Amino acid sequence: MSAELPKERAPSIRDVARLAGVSHQTVSRVLNDHPSIRDSTKARILQAMEELQYRPNQAARALSKGRSRTIGVLTASSTQYGPARSVAAIEDAARRQGYFVDTANLSVADPAAIEDALVHLLDQAVEGLIIIAPQERVFDVLERMSIEVPYVSLQSTGNHDLRALAEDQILGAKMATRHLIALGHREIVHIAGPQDWTEAEARMQGFLLEIDDAELMTHPPILGDWTADFGYFAGQELLRSRDFSAVFAANDEMALGLLHALHDAGLDIPGDVSVVGFDDIPVSSHTWPPLTTVHQDFEGIGRRAFASLLGAMGTIVDFPTGPTAPCLVARDSSGPVPVSRLPLLKRY
Repeated sequence: MSAELPKERAPSIRDVARLAGVSHQTVSRVLNDHPSIRDSTKARILQAMEELQYRPNQAARALSKGRSRTIGVLTASSTQYGPARSVAAIEDAARRQGYFVDTANLSVADPAAIEDALVHLLDQAVEGLIIIAPQERVFDVLERMSIEVPYVSLQSTGNHDLRALAEDQILGAKMATRHLIALGHREIVHIAGPQDWTEAEARMQGFLLEIDDAELMTHPPILGDWTADFGYFAGQELLRSRDFSAVFAANDEMALGLLHALHDAGLDIPGDVSVVGFDDIPVSSHTWPPLTTVHQDFEGIGRRAFASLLGAMGTIVDFPTGPTAPCLVARDSSGPVPVSRLPLLKRY
């Protein structure tokens, strides 16, 4: 078989039918795996598709079966590294399974905006939802709207009946804090994330649990906003008292802003102050000094979310669910407690 098409258009189902010597209805039956087609006819049609490099319109096929094969992703932080990598992994996994992804990003997370974003996704006839917006108000809106399609969340804490797919945030925070305690630090400050984020709450909880287990003095956590600018501001404020020897920041961006503030003040890291972050974004290994942090597998989290959603939609998927364990990546921004502060620690 051989055929040439005008270069300005892609091959159609009728082109395939013409080349294979069958009706376009027969080609359609092959595309929909109809059992009535002879093997020889199917082979001839598949050969024609390959020769023409024909790619069936998956959206049209899905709609003809009464399914959109579309999932929705609601995210409140698509510009941040972790959520962006998770969304990319979800899109890749969905594409491999023949699904489309429609993403709605919340520029503001007030209830009206959340409801509008969810309505937009539901209007696209999505078959399921993945939530990457771990604020409590998002789940309040979901419950109030009584969403009928299956949905899963990347949150790892909370009182909602959802599958926990994120890394264990509490464990990760405990690991970061325990690392600093093992280095001899007793005056440790925590720069937390936004108060209404479940991830920020979990990391703060892990920090406080570890401090309590070690019977150390608790410094009130500083509530931040995930940005490097806030980390810089927090560093300037902390330097007014200097009653700490180490800082655990709830994400790497705030930790990087803190490093900047400490450098501007002429302090040595980790000679004067140790710093630990959370997330292990790519730039963390290239700061000066390289940042000690807690690593999260954001791509793996995205793939798990999609697999879990397929399971909730009735497709059997052999894939683990539940929180996975993060790991501490020790680099040069953390070190032993400064010798100059050892006399101050005897009171503990």
